[in-house]
Amino acid sequence: MKQILLALLTTLAVATPALANLALATSKNCMACHAVDKKLVGPSYKDVAAKYAGQKDAVDKLAVKIMKGGSGVWGPVPMPANTQVNEAEAKQLAAWVLSLK
Repeated sequence: MKQILLALLTTLAVATPALANLALATSKNCMACHAVDKKLVGPSYKDVAAKYAGQKDAVDKLAVKIMKGGSGVWGPVPMPANTQVNEAEAKQLAAWVLSLK
């Protein structure tokens, strides 16, 4: 019984940050244009993670794009600025996106 409980708690501890960041992305309307594993209006988060993998400044670079928007990187559709997201949230979202494989 203790092993089952320990396994459950370990699973929840590992899954909670991923779910929390998905919840943040959903609450900030990011999921209206993006999905974790497929292209919608914008690229999938897994594609973004692959593109920026290994770049030391990727979190900061993506956080700026989240807050201010951007264009031309993923095609002709521009990403509008997300005025609902503050800098700390943008960095949290960027780090989460980059953690996706």
